[in-house]
Amino acid sequence: MRLLALFAAAFALLTTAAPAHSQATLRVTALNVERNVGAADVPLIIENNAIGFRDTLVTDAQGQVVRSGLSTAGRYTVRAPETNRFYAARLDDLSLRSNQTRSVTLFLSPLAAFELEQVTVTDAGVAEVNRVDAEVSATLPVETLQATPVEGRALSQVLYRLPNVTQATGFFPEAPTVSINGANGLYANYMIDGMDNNENFLGGPQMDLPINIIQDVMVLTSNYSAEYGRTGNGVINVTTKSGSNTWRGEAYYLTRPGQPLDGNTQYAQRDLSGNAVSAGFERHQGGVHVGGPLVKDQTFVFASASHIADWKDNLLRVPQLGLQQTVPGRNQFSYATLRLDHRWTDKWRSTLRTNWQRVRIERQGGGLTGGVLFPSAANTQQRDGGHVALQTTYAGSRLVYEGNVQYSRFHWNYANPANPNSPQVTVLDPQETTIAVLGHPGYTFDETENTLQVQQKLTWNWGAHTLKTGVDVINTHINLLDGGNPNGNYTVRLTADQVAALNERGITQGLRATDLSTLPGPVNVLNYAVELRPGALTKWQNQVGVYAEDRWAVSSALTVTAGLRWDYDSLSKGGGTTGDWNNIAPRLSLNYALSPRSSVRAGYGIFYDKVLAAIYTDAVMQSTTSAAYRDQLQTLIDQGRLPAGTSIARITANGNLTATVPNASYLDAPRGAALAAARDDVFSNERRILNPNGYENPMTQQFSIGYQRQLGASTLFYVDLMHTRSRHLPRLVDLNAPAPYDVSAAELAAAGDPADVVRSQFAADQTRPTDIFQRTSSGAIARDANGNPLYRPGAARTITMTEMAGAARYWAATFNVVNARGRDDFSYRLSYTLSRLRNNTDDINFRAEVANDFADEWGPSVNDRTHVMEGLVTYYPTAGLGVTLGATVQSGQPVNRIPDAVLFGTTDLNGDGRSYGAAYVGNSDRWPGTARNSDRLPWAATFDVSVRYAVPLYNGRVQLTADVFNVLNDQNWSGYANSATQSNQIQVGPARRGLVKKNAGPPRQFQFGIAYRF
Repeated sequence: MRLLALFAAAFALLTTAAPAHSQATLRVTALNVERNVGAADVPLIIENNAIGFRDTLVTDAQGQVVRSGLSTAGRYTVRAPETNRFYAARLDDLSLRSNQTRSVTLFLSPLAAFELEQVTVTDAGVAEVNRVDAEVSATLPVETLQATPVEGRALSQVLYRLPNVTQATGFFPEAPTVSINGANGLYANYMIDGMDNNENFLGGPQMDLPINIIQDVMVLTSNYSAEYGRTGNGVINVTTKSGSNTWRGEAYYLTRPGQPLDGNTQYAQRDLSGNAVSAGFERHQGGVHVGGPLVKDQTFVFASASHIADWKDNLLRVPQLGLQQTVPGRNQFSYATLRLDHRWTDKWRSTLRTNWQRVRIERQGGGLTGGVLFPSAANTQQRDGGHVALQTTYAGSRLVYEGNVQYSRFHWNYANPANPNSPQVTVLDPQETTIAVLGHPGYTFDETENTLQVQQKLTWNWGAHTLKTGVDVINTHINLLDGGNPNGNYTVRLTADQVAALNERGITQGLRATDLSTLPGPVNVLNYAVELRPGALTKWQNQVGVYAEDRWAVSSALTVTAGLRWDYDSLSKGGGTTGDWNNIAPRLSLNYALSPRSSVRAGYGIFYDKVLAAIYTDAVMQSTTSAAYRDQLQTLIDQGRLPAGTSIARITANGNLTATVPNASYLDAPRGAALAAARDDVFSNERRILNPNGYENPMTQQFSIGYQRQLGASTLFYVDLMHTRSRHLPRLVDLNAPAPYDVSAAELAAAGDPADVVRSQFAADQTRPTDIFQRTSSGAIARDANGNPLYRPGAARTITMTEMAGAARYWAATFNVVNARGRDDFSYRLSYTLSRLRNNTDDINFRAEVANDFADEWGPSVNDRTHVMEGLVTYYPTAGLGVTLGATVQSGQPVNRIPDAVLFGTTDLNGDGRSYGAAYVGNSDRWPGTARNSDRLPWAATFDVSVRYAVPLYNGRVQLTADVFNVLNDQNWSGYANSATQSNQIQVGPARRGLVKKNAGPPRQFQFGIAYRF
């Protein structure tokens, strides 16, 4: 696969005349309004004065022309000169997005039908009927992006304004904040100008784009072209801005001042990265972008640079040490983009695009309202990346060629420590209350991805057929350093005299791990654990996609699109001998124009997902090759729980492993390298293996039918009905699961003491299919001096494996009205979605509550919503003034009910070793008799307002902006992007207890800006 990618890259570089970029297609139907049929043999002129482009074509027998290979820069005009048959007509202000086929209709009035000249002009914008295919999509053009209230000018904060897109509950703070069709936010496919922008380890975007570089953002939610693959969910494709024949630019400053203007709330809020911040949080950002001609009509440049600085203070508070101090912190987000467009000839053009980001999210110590993490244990999350994309397009009269090459690098260090060579020390007082955490974050996650992508595309216009074919290869090298702390983690308990000595010294936030060595008497080490294998994993992921598609204009009213795509992902091999080679995906769509202003469309398609690299790396990094573990796996093979012929060597690896060292001396315990020989003696609660059958790529069937009608020159109404059926979704199975044990509501009611219904872990362990206990010579379970059972060195209680056997079903009806501004003083976008998503897995780490019984897990997705109403209304009362109201109203998200540890003594009722720590993916037990996600949070409503006022200055204008988010200051318990561990979607106890409100959406917040635009 690496050779294939390198060959394709060499081929692309040899066949490209120079750097290049994104292309689009325009299909124009010239309609005889008297006869309501296409007008043949009509000359049409397509021109774009912003880039000096002009072409003349003649309509075919169906009254259509198709012009492929168009640049996304500037705005197009389509006009028909007056002839001896028709009066003149034109369409103005047509914008194109990358990989788009835009369909427009030009209404022609016959000369014989009118005594006076009549010219029909249609205001072009987003409000136009799709007469091409069954694609279910929505777009936000630059005009809408500029008018919408957007926090921090961040793309992630505006996507949920589109239909079928909602704010997501993620499974870690930095998880993508949008969910498409109710699915996990990791499963969407992110693109920039049609090129890859995906973080391969988990998913989500590599590059976080500010909206000042965006010309258009499109979300494809169902039945899109065979050109798009690697997801069964949705595609988010950003078209970047480019220069034109006129110099235009902007310099801006934007601030979110925070208190005292913001509304008050007792709940922690989040920054743009998803991490919690205190009430004193402030944001300041600024940037500049400019675009224009280097050579008129030939070479254009667009450049942008922006920076965001978050000011966030934490509180370090330790009453036992008389310490209460503010710990200042900063987040830094820097972004830059450069795009060069060059036209070599009328047929050859090229583009070079580069994107760069540098992100630093500081965890400086302390806590939001008080914490014991000292700055010596501070760390910074780093997310750095860069893209360099080159694209060349040849646009002939019938043949269009596009060759693209992109190199990207992404570095994600989740916790870069301030003291990388220090152990972590958790300090307890004599009452065993934690009074300090010093030295190191206690774990390692440092991942780097280097990716080369090559695309080769051919489009051939052959009569009524538009034939498209292409190959897309993505070759990614992943380097991952993961696991525990190679310097070791200590838990120590101080004596009263030692605490007193610290108080006498007047401890400040500068306390370090070495300072404890100077205390009177030895430091009592309660526990010491150290990573035994701090090595890195390297892996290539190679993805190949090949597709062919025919768009057949059967008549001026009917278009049939048939496509076929094949995908391969090398990670699908897993622990087997071959990958998943049969990912053949047919796609079919029909589009029929009922009238010049209405159409119906229907589509069916099969779509395949890639394999998230974390599935593979987790199985390797959490594996072991100890003799006892291999013996367990052989037992599972003998029992038929693993396939006969499974190679234990292929499914296991020497992964990360943390060992506990008894009787360790403070700061003098051995490091991991000195204990490597002890790996085989470590008993683990959980170990993983690669699936010996490999990983089938998740597959989704998509069905849709829709109707569109243009109500006026700039108003479009459309409705789409969608259904998707997904299978082969990832989930975790426990191959060594104990016998089923499920507590019913009746059993709980009959118990005198709730704790009586709990099965102990020891009892559960005795029912596992492999023996995990040490045995005496008589076969009895060996015990220590205190009577506790002894577990088998090197064995694992839980043996987990990813299986691709999950399923999901989605139903939705979406109703939309879009009004582009045109000549009106207002514009609006209104949508309502009625939907339902059911599945039996919500994440790659999803597990069944009881003994792999996933049938009992069938229920609402964590991001399922029934009703979502979204609206954007902008009013322009006078020149230079615009007021926008944004509204989001939605029904509540699901709630998972879990056991009360106070009543039961634990949340692990069945004793399988899993409890609340990962409740949001179903890894905990539920309240007896309660189904997964069976309860709901209340409805949520948020109203945002943006006011913009511009005044002329020199050759430009100064624009003042004021945004107010959640203007009514509602406390929303549902419907906002958050991390599931902090959300209200996990509730203790049965539904009759009501809701304990642990978090809420942001209160009223203000954002102000000033910009000079020219």
